[in-house]
This record gives sequence, structure tokens and C-alpha cells, in this order.
Amino acid sequence: MQQIRDALEGRQITIYFVTVALAAAVSFFLPGTTVLEAAVNPALALMLYVTFLQVPMAELRRAFGQVRFLAALLVANFVVVPLLVAVLVQFLPAEPMLRLGVLLVLLTPCIDYVVTFSHLGRADARLLLAATPALLITQMILLPGYLRIFLGDEAAQLVQAEPFVDAFLWLIAVPLALAVITQLSAARSARMARVGSLLGLLPVPATALVLLVVIASVVPQLGQATGAALRVVPIYVAFALIAPGLGWLIARVFGLEAPAGRSIAFSASTRNSLVVLPLALAVPGAVPILPAVIVTQTLVELLSELAYVRLIAKLGRGDAVALQG
Repeated sequence: MQQIRDALEGRQITIYFVTVALAAAVSFFLPGTTVLEAAVNPALALMLYVTFLQVPMAELRRAFGQVRFLAALLVANFVVVPLLVAVLVQFLPAEPMLRLGVLLVLLTPCIDYVVTFSHLGRADARLLLAATPALLITQMILLPGYLRIFLGDEAAQLVQAEPFVDAFLWLIAVPLALAVITQLSAARSARMARVGSLLGLLPVPATALVLLVVIASVVPQLGQATGAALRVVPIYVAFALIAPGLGWLIARVFGLEAPAGRSIAFSASTRNSLVVLPLALAVPGAVPILPAVIVTQTLVELLSELAYVRLIAKLGRGDAVALQG
């Protein structure tokens, strides 16, 4: 079982890129995207459930016990990154829908595949995994306020409260509660322990499933929003280049060890595009611009992760050499 899990995680990047290619191909053979769009939320709920399931309660307590790490994580994602985004959006046209898409995706830190990418990049992935519920809850609470700050009265017209309440309930509360129940059952029953082991194989396939349904449902709309997608690419590239360095800087300010610091760098630079897509689709008039803008960030980010797993892994190595000397 562990060998299968290790194989899936080790080939995660390849699996995701193959899934993206497959999703693009599937989109050309489907007459419409309604069924796929309806599958996004259930697929996300499954992905988040199996992600939360990988967080033992002891690890969750450990994460909250690591006060400096959690403080650095929150400062990087909810203070420093919004300041960076505030600068970057000034280079976008003053189109509310275009800016809303960029803000939705860049203001929300990733809580799923960032864990495995950080593991590949020699970061403290378990500590980051244990902090994922806190990250998801915090971003859902703060995002509406950030949108109002950045967009003013326009946000009130474009963003409603109901999708955020639904997202909190179905993408946070229910998957987290089910994960806790599953863990408690596994501790008392050998049969449930085996079920838990089988579910432990699902994080990578579940994330691939979300990529499949999201991209296959959005690609047919890209032709109508090609201009919008192209205009946001430079913003996403700039974010991808700057954010890891800012995350590492915050980690150094908080005096974190190198593996924990790399986790902050990964978290600051990896965004939650898959989870915010349902929020975007709930915005009146969202299609085709908002989905196209958000999925474009996903594609830029997946390419960026290939560099991150090599470059971020080198951060702090000089410190280790100095300590050994």
C-alpha cells in the first residue's frame, strides 16, 4: 500500500500534466460543460476530505503548537502576499471582472497539492499539511474583506455572501468533520483502519480528478476569453518569481529552520485556484472571463512548481553547511 502511495506522490507532477492534456482533449469531444461544472464541487469535497484525512490529530496539535511557524505562514499569506498583489493589480486594465479573477486566485493560498510539491522541494511538508485547515478557514473569512478593499463598491455588486457560506460548509466543515470521524473510527476498528489506508491512496488521484473536471469544463470557454487570459499571464509570472522569495524572507524574519522556511516559500507562491473556482462561477456574468483567468493561473503555477522543487530545495543549505563546520 505504501509503495503505491509513494509511486503516486513521486509521479505527481507527471500525473497532473497528463491530466491537463487529457482534460483539454476531453473538452473537444463534449457538447457542453454543464455536467462537468456540476461535478466540480463534489470533486473538490472529495479532494479536501482525503487531504484532511492525511492530517492526524496529533499533527494538527503540533501545527498549532508551532507558534512561530503558524505566525509566519499567516503573515506571509495574509499580509505580505496581499501587499504584493496590491502592486501587481495596478498593471491590469481597470476591468472589474478581470481584476476580480486575479484577486480571487492570488489572495488564496493552496491547501492541497502544495503539500506534495513542498515535500519534493525538501520542505517540512507534514507541518504545512497540518496547517491546511487553518489556512483554508482563514482565507474564507478574510477573502470577502480583501475583495472589498481592492475593488470597493464594485465587489459588493459582483460577490455575494452565499457562495462563501456554502464553500465554508461543504468544502471545510463537512470534509474536515468526516476526516475526524474516519480517523476516530480507524483507531477503534481494524476494518476502518484498512479503509483509511485505502483512502490514503487518493490525494493525488482526487487532485487529478479536480484538474480534469475543472479544465475540461473551462477550456471550451477559453476561445471567448483568450484576450483576458493573455493579459493576466505577465501578472502570474511576476507573482511566481517574487512570492517564493518573500515567503523565504518572512521565514528568516521569524527565525524558522530551513525545512520550515521552505514550506513558507512554497505556501506563499502556490495558490488555491481549484477551490476558488466555484466561488467565481457563482458570480453573475462570470463566464467566460473569470474561469479563464483562474485556470490560466493554474497552468502557469504547475510550470512554476517544476522550478520550485529544484530551486526552493536549495534555500538554507548554506546554513546547514555553516552549522556542520
